[in-house]
Amino acid sequence: MHELALARGILAAAVAHADGRRVKRVDVTVGALRQVVPSSLKFHFEILARETTCERARLEQRLIPAQLRCACGSEWELVELDFRCPRCGAAETEVVGGEELRVEEIEVEEEPCTAAR
Repeated sequence: MHELALARGILAAAVAHADGRRVKRVDVTVGALRQVVPSSLKFHFEILARETTCERARLEQRLIPAQLRCACGSEWELVELDFRCPRCGAAETEVVGGEELRVEEIEVEEEPCTAAR
């Protein structure tokens, strides 16, 4: 159920940066190793956004696969839960991608310009 806490953080960031303007869309990047269920994150965001500037905003999620690197220089996308290097078999690998959770973009409604020409 950590999607509730994540949705709360995403909503807080969007509301703070919107500066009182209505939010139309929030784009987030979510790494595979965050173990987020996209539909659950969307559901919680929509519930929490009620009666805020984010009400009816679309939550767009871009999922990033897990990427690993071995000391031998090999890099690969983690498909199965096998962290061994496919080239040399070493188990001492490091995660280089897939742990992200970032609010990338917030689209807000702008007031129409009323300046006289």
